[in-house]
Amino acid sequence: MGKTYRVAILGATGLVGQTMAAVLAERGFPIEELRLLASARSDGDTVSWRDRTLVVAEANDRSFDGIDVALFSAGADISHHFAPIAAAAGAVVIDNSSAWRMDPAVPLVVPEVNSDDALDHQGIIANPNCSTIQLVVALNPLHLVNPIRRIVVDTYQSVSGTGKAAVEELREQISASVSESGVIPSPSVYPHQIAFNVLPHIDTFQEGGSCKEEWKIVQETRKIMHEPSIRIVATTVRVPVITSHSEAVHVDFSRPMSVTEVRDVLASAPGVLLRDDPISNLYPTPLNSTGRDEVFVGRLRPNDVFDNGISMWVVADNIRKGAATNAVQIAEVLVARGAI
Repeated sequence: MGKTYRVAILGATGLVGQTMAAVLAERGFPIEELRLLASARSDGDTVSWRDRTLVVAEANDRSFDGIDVALFSAGADISHHFAPIAAAAGAVVIDNSSAWRMDPAVPLVVPEVNSDDALDHQGIIANPNCSTIQLVVALNPLHLVNPIRRIVVDTYQSVSGTGKAAVEELREQISASVSESGVIPSPSVYPHQIAFNVLPHIDTFQEGGSCKEEWKIVQETRKIMHEPSIRIVATTVRVPVITSHSEAVHVDFSRPMSVTEVRDVLASAPGVLLRDDPISNLYPTPLNSTGRDEVFVGRLRPNDVFDNGISMWVVADNIRKGAATNAVQIAEVLVARGAI
């Protein structure tokens, strides 16, 4: 029997935390102990995992004693407090929040793209933003054979990216719309109704008119791909879909590249699944990608806006590959390299 590890999940009762536990089981991660941590309101809750019943505990400064790997999905403020504590206790922290992503001392990792970066950590590894992860998984294999100069990406992001309350708000609004009264309750998670609507921003607006999610895509893509000079513009949109983010991506390469060349590269790219036969209505959709770990790519076509332009449609489950699965894959890299 091989080595086993003591793993903690902080934020274990949230959408991503629950999925982290499920993915650990699905992928057979070698676990000796799984410690589930959350806020005080979840203290004492029970969770079924594998053939066991686990009790959720309120996180405190001693919660990470003896832990080898700590998967965090509890928000930036919580990560700022607990990640250094967990790292000092000897755990490798893989953090899903925005707290550490742009810290130059913290690697930002997508295993299909820059797994070696995971080895250069000082106790904390950052999990990228969900929309960034699927973008770089699709584009980096192409960049390696034909360097990318410019990217235009428009995202259509599901409400689960905001959390359980947003999912419930969408369901309540849809249910109310078909009720006898037809009166939709006022929104509380989003600034406007999300059912039957789209909201052309995600996170807060910043100076210059972009929102924070757009800034994340630009900066994180450059850091992960080690290409600070790539020019990127993003527009992020919240749509009334429960799970999986979609992206319309337009790329300018250094030299001409045919759709056939692009398809050949992506057909063998790690983590990518081609769904590209539009004549037969075969292309990625949020419904078809939900519950899967691949990044789905389709609608490949040339564009003449760029000198060497290709357009594509990229879809992935934001809770799995966009968060939980990517974090577990990082832990798997550390185990495979003997880095824990």
